[in-house]
Amino acid sequence: MSPKKSPYFELKSGSVDTLLFVVKTTELDAMRAELTRRFEATPEFFANDTVAIDLRRLADGEQVALGDIARLLESVRMRPIGVVAHPEQHGWAAEAGLPFLEARDKRVTGGAAKAEAQIEEIASDAAGKSTGAPSAATQPELFDQDALERVPQAGNDDADADTRGGAPREATLVVDRPLRSGQRVYAKGDLVVLGMVSNGAEVIAEGNIHIYAPLRGRALAGVHGNHDARIFCTSLEAELISIAGIYRTTEVPLSDDVRGKPAQIRLDEEKLLIEPLRLT
Repeated sequence: MSPKKSPYFELKSGSVDTLLFVVKTTELDAMRAELTRRFEATPEFFANDTVAIDLRRLADGEQVALGDIARLLESVRMRPIGVVAHPEQHGWAAEAGLPFLEARDKRVTGGAAKAEAQIEEIASDAAGKSTGAPSAATQPELFDQDALERVPQAGNDDADADTRGGAPREATLVVDRPLRSGQRVYAKGDLVVLGMVSNGAEVIAEGNIHIYAPLRGRALAGVHGNHDARIFCTSLEAELISIAGIYRTTEVPLSDDVRGKPAQIRLDEEKLLIEPLRLT
């Protein structure tokens, strides 16, 4: 038998889908408070997800206690598997004992056109380009949340002001392409998705979520505690639905009157209600 072939195991190159936890500060207490605030609203959303600690946004000369960050991530049920760093950071980062990883992320730097281009590129990569050939980029790319929050939306500035208090409302984010497994979209206001949300895809909004296609992945509305938020979809087949941190997974089967049919999800005090949506 050739030494290069074995019936027992293989060693081969490949890429692994993982989240990047991008460190922007050396203030661990502030990081801990923000992480707790963000994830206590959706305790199951990133549970057991693998994550790489990305140090590349730190300023020159800044250092953080990677061991403390790893334990912080584990406290919210995430699993740190390595570090992404510039070569000049390798010396002190190696002390944590985590392996160094190479990231192939493509960051959105702002603007609706660039966000649109990234959505199209990810969809093309996942489908294997127009020729049907396998894509070289096998790792699903993650949207840069900070960039998505800055995507400008068309509309009248006056109409976007809250008439009750004069505060500006967050614009609605519209995604007009299907979302495939591994893709995540975050909206600071309402989110409208015009294509299917596939299994493994995730849509998150601080306001309402409208999906005019099958919802098969995860949808989390009102993630900062907005109990009035709702989820609307034309075909409910979701892996997980959540409003203001109150969630339901496929472990609890949907009733026949909403499974695979138009539905809305809302809260009645602390109870998640799933109701048929009458479109006619």
